[in-house]
Amino acid sequence: MSKIRYIVAMSLDGYVAGPKGEADWIVMDPDVNFAELWAQFDTLLMGRKTYDAAKTRLGEAFMQGMKTVVVSRTLRPAPNVTILSDLTRDRVQSLRGQSRKDIWLMGGGELFRSMRAMHEVDTVEVSVMPVLLGGGVPLLAPPSQRTVLKLSSHKIYRSGIVSLIYDVQNPL
Repeated sequence: MSKIRYIVAMSLDGYVAGPKGEADWIVMDPDVNFAELWAQFDTLLMGRKTYDAAKTRLGEAFMQGMKTVVVSRTLRPAPNVTILSDLTRDRVQSLRGQSRKDIWLMGGGELFRSMRAMHEVDTVEVSVMPVLLGGGVPLLAPPSQRTVLKLSSHKIYRSGIVSLIYDVQNPL
């Protein structure tokens, strides 16, 4: 079954976006093999704010060849986008069953918090950027439950980015 992997860039002080949602602080390191990363996925799962930001910043080309699922009660139907107005464990399990590769859980802390509450996140993969933002969108929106993680991999890039991959230790 497909894994759901929360992959995100984060400032050293724990923010995934600046106070106004900005992402201009994210370092695009040439040593990161984005083609190799993207090839691991066939499904993108995100909230509406992340979808809007990604479309604005990257254009719609970033979604080509991917099933794009947006969790939103306000987003209007869009071409090649599946909209989930209500996120349930059954819908997430169905999404896992339909995917042949892993699912990239993208973006902000609210959807991540909801997915964690359902025990539907398998890994947390954070690229820590060498910047302090002082405020913004936190990695994990409060309130949230304690989650035990186990480091499975790490890499340090010349740019100062530290990539950390943790397996989520779900309670029995």
